[in-house]
Amino acid sequence: MDLSPFWLSIRLSITVTVILMLLGLPLAWWLARTRSPARPFVEAVVALPLVLPPTVLGFYLLLLLGPRGPLGPLLEALDLRLVFSFAGLVVGSVIYSLPFVVNPLKNTFREIPQGQLESAATLGAGPLDRFLGVVLPLSTSGAVTAAVMGFAHTLGEFGVVLMIGGNIPGETRVVSIAIYDHVEQLEYAEAHLYSAGLLVFSMVVLVLLYSSGRARRQARFR
Repeated sequence: MDLSPFWLSIRLSITVTVILMLLGLPLAWWLARTRSPARPFVEAVVALPLVLPPTVLGFYLLLLLGPRGPLGPLLEALDLRLVFSFAGLVVGSVIYSLPFVVNPLKNTFREIPQGQLESAATLGAGPLDRFLGVVLPLSTSGAVTAAVMGFAHTLGEFGVVLMIGGNIPGETRVVSIAIYDHVEQLEYAEAHLYSAGLLVFSMVVLVLLYSSGRARRQARFR
């Protein structure tokens, strides 16, 4: 059994999760606190992957990032190749998994008492100090949930990965693509091994997530 699709999937999931947390924390904080009239539009854009078929998103990313697409000349000038590459998988997965990170963070931020932020402000804490010293420590549970959900969702992604990455061994052939490839060739035994491995790994991740969440809630009420 070729384990390279598993390692590539894990590498992709870790990379995407790190990027999503860096992007998702400030974005979710802005969505949770802003009164801007642009908020509904931004929320709709973030949530779009929840209702849009992944093949549609992958198709438009393929057109956008391809050599003849609007960004094609710029990417060529920068010597960047995103279509049918690992970097392209990262871009597509970040966009497709964005709501699975932003929404848990946004809900967590909305539950933070305004009084605690005001108290920190009266003590001289600036916006960045309040975010790092008050918001993040109070949002640990939501941040863990967001990171795990982003990781797990990226791990099992298929449509966007297939459209923008194709099926290049060692480059874009993640587990979901390997399963599809074996089924297409009627190699059900190999497909079963990949599917079972992905199922067990995903189940373990989710059990650990819910177990740790329950432990944190129990510790909070002690």
